Amino acid sequence: MITAITREELKAKMDHQDKFVLVETLPATAYHMVHLPGALNLPLDRLEELAASVLPDRSAEIVVYCATPSCQASEHAAHKLNELGYTNVKDYAGGKQDWIDAGFPTVG
Repeated sequence: MITAITREELKAKMDHQDKFVLVETLPATAYHMVHLPGALNLPLDRLEELAASVLPDRSAEIVVYCATPSCQASEHAAHKLNELGYTNVKDYAGGKQDWIDAGFPTVG
């Protein structure tokens, strides 16, 4: 089972500079257009290929997100990361659109 994280919880983690890895699961083109501050890009279609190099610590807290609440990429990525042995994965299901709609900062 994947743990969910809300926009408010994610913003608080960022504001408090908590130690975690933020991962956008969309293709690189979408990531480069706009992404959340501090996010790494790990596209769902390359997750198995790149996970070990992008996310070397399998016990680190990882928060994944995608585009919108209806986008399933982050949920699929969270499940795949669990299958690969990552033990602390959370899904920000609201995604990039939810973040932008709240007026929070972005990069790109």
